[in-house]
Amino acid sequence: EVQLVESGGGLVQAGGSLRLSCATSGFTFDDYVIGWFRQAPGKEREGISCISSSVGSTYYADSVKGRFTISSDNAKNTMYLQMNSLKPEDTAVYYCAAVGGVCSWYADEYDYWGQGTQVTVSS
Repeated sequence: EVQLVESGGGLVQAGGSLRLSCATSGFTFDDYVIGWFRQAPGKEREGISCISSSVGSTYYADSVKGRFTISSDNAKNTMYLQMNSLKPEDTAVYYCAAVGGVCSWYADEYDYWGQGTQVTVSS
């Protein structure tokens, strides 16, 4: 079975950093793109980043550009999201998702999802 597991969330003060991990299994990592989404209570799910390791492309939403960096360790089938200069508005549940194809900002395009990891940024 395809499985994605997020980890690395927690509580951090504004201006601090966290690194999220998305460990994948059950499929060939290089054949998929991995996206990061986040969802705060009462808000829509927001696409924030995506990586296509097969073509070496990365994408960032305007809300995180310059602060977050997506990367992958293909040997470990693991994708990372380094989050720097965190702001209280970054507080959300963060999800990784996978689809065989190209990066997309639309959650409905993704076939597989992790369980989510909570990120809380305090003032």
